[in-house]
Amino acid sequence: MNLLPDGFPAASSEMEIQRGSAIVPACIHQPPQCELTSAAHHFDCQHICPNMAPVPPGIRLFVSFDRDQWYKALTFILTFLLYTSFHLSRKPISIVKSELHKNCSSVSELATMTSSSSSSSDSQQASPPSLHTDMDCSWKPFDKSNYKQLLGAMDYSFLCAYAVGMYLSGIIGERLPIRLYLTVGMLTSGLFTCLFGLGYVYNIHSLGFYIFVQVANGLVQTTGWPSVVTCISNWFGKGRRGLIMGLWNSHTSVGNILGSLIAGYWVSSNWGLSFIVPGLLIAAMGIVCFFFLIEHPNDLKSIYAQNSSPGKSVPTKSWNGVNGNTEVYLQYKDNKTQAYYYCYEDSVQNRKSYDTELLLPRDSVRVPVQPVVVVKNDSEPSAISFMGALRIPGVIEFSLCLLFAKLVSYTFLFWLPLYITKAAHLDAKKAGDLSTLFDVGGIVGGILAGVISDKLGKRATTCAVMLLLAAPTLYGFSMISEFGLGPTIGMLLVCGGLVNGPYALITTAVSADLGTHKSLKGNARALSTVTAIIDGTGSVGAALGPLLAGLLSAGGWDQVFYMLMTADFLALLLLLRLVTKELTSSKSRPISTVELKEH
Repeated sequence: MNLLPDGFPAASSEMEIQRGSAIVPACIHQPPQCELTSAAHHFDCQHICPNMAPVPPGIRLFVSFDRDQWYKALTFILTFLLYTSFHLSRKPISIVKSELHKNCSSVSELATMTSSSSSSSDSQQASPPSLHTDMDCSWKPFDKSNYKQLLGAMDYSFLCAYAVGMYLSGIIGERLPIRLYLTVGMLTSGLFTCLFGLGYVYNIHSLGFYIFVQVANGLVQTTGWPSVVTCISNWFGKGRRGLIMGLWNSHTSVGNILGSLIAGYWVSSNWGLSFIVPGLLIAAMGIVCFFFLIEHPNDLKSIYAQNSSPGKSVPTKSWNGVNGNTEVYLQYKDNKTQAYYYCYEDSVQNRKSYDTELLLPRDSVRVPVQPVVVVKNDSEPSAISFMGALRIPGVIEFSLCLLFAKLVSYTFLFWLPLYITKAAHLDAKKAGDLSTLFDVGGIVGGILAGVISDKLGKRATTCAVMLLLAAPTLYGFSMISEFGLGPTIGMLLVCGGLVNGPYALITTAVSADLGTHKSLKGNARALSTVTAIIDGTGSVGAALGPLLAGLLSAGGWDQVFYMLMTADFLALLLLLRLVTKELTSSKSRPISTVELKEH
């Protein structure tokens, strides 16, 4: 057999070359002049066989990411899709409202014409029944004159139940496995969403039935936000948290858009499917959550421990063993379990984030094998209480600030299409399509808020500046929207960015920062509770905003915009103490500098 200069056998069409512990296939068609010339047994197939095709760029990119990066990408995409399905299932009610109570004047005119032609004709057939009122084509009980109050009652029942349930959801979520908690919430949310659609299938006309479904759905949907924010915060550190969460938070707009498209497809033919299909989708995503969601990076330790089980012999690099023993392990002992970890040079096992420790030197010195027992601390950090979370500096200020910021955002969500119809004199479909630009601006605003706050290290200041700019922009929108389509489009984008920017930043990056505040002394079991308190308080504003807009709009749209500008101003006032503290600080840093700890 011919040997290469480094001692490797010459490659042939059916042989493989071993480098370390890796088996590398040799070139299939090696020309005689191909030789391995690299030093220290390091070689490249292109050196062995220059005629080999280069590795495709996509494969090079694929293998350039390590295992942890792939897990982060999985968590990012999965939590994005999970909460997209939540918003997807909330949207149908706003689309179906027009079908629950329809303007049947055109139908009445058609019926009148049909009746007249029947009476004047010589036909002996009986004329069809006359649709003499505009109530016959609406869905009971929404066919009455107070249909606006009845439809509003469904909105408020959902939002109020969501606001109340959010405070409890975070406390419960801290004490249960998030994967199971989120799975149950998504399955039950899918059930109640489908139940609303089954009201059409089984011809149910009880207002109490629909109110009950909305209240129940609002309660179970509170399992979503604290859970996904906790997961994404566990996986991504503080360095670029604002940017990452700004991108991630776009799931809200994506879910709204998909929900509108799905519900709109069936709304005219069978509005029950407008609820049943989204309900099945969120239930299916709940099953995906059960099988694939990883709450915390340290949860993967059990997989690594199984891979290094006692039955698997993993030799060390430079230790030759003593008395036939070639492996050394640490024994961890607590009141519950004993875990065994073998010491070997693996890029994951030797990381400081795991309870492993290299006991052997990296040279050829031989040491005697002795059993080592490390007793872990039995005092597991307990979940934080509701009052304990309120005592975290900044939680109360940001919670109340979000109340007013979310009031403005949800007022636009519920009333913007109607306002565009009245101000820009567009039909309902065009007004609805145009209103999506507000969400587009919100995506851009959320990303910009995250990037700027990461760069400056000042979350409160970033929110305050955007709120300060939002108030006059809202007034400008109320003036410019009457001058045509072009100015309206521009102002919608700007208003969406300035209104939703602080809202997105507070509900994501700020909540994650406060959930790992230095006052917690490394206890990471506060993320879900803090997130629930902040978003729950904001949901109170989400329920109040559309209600106040409905009452004030009777006196003119100017009063609605004055209310929105006042809310922005109050949100700004609530942040002044934190802004002053950030500006007078000697260091530019995020609110919390404590890294996430194992929980």
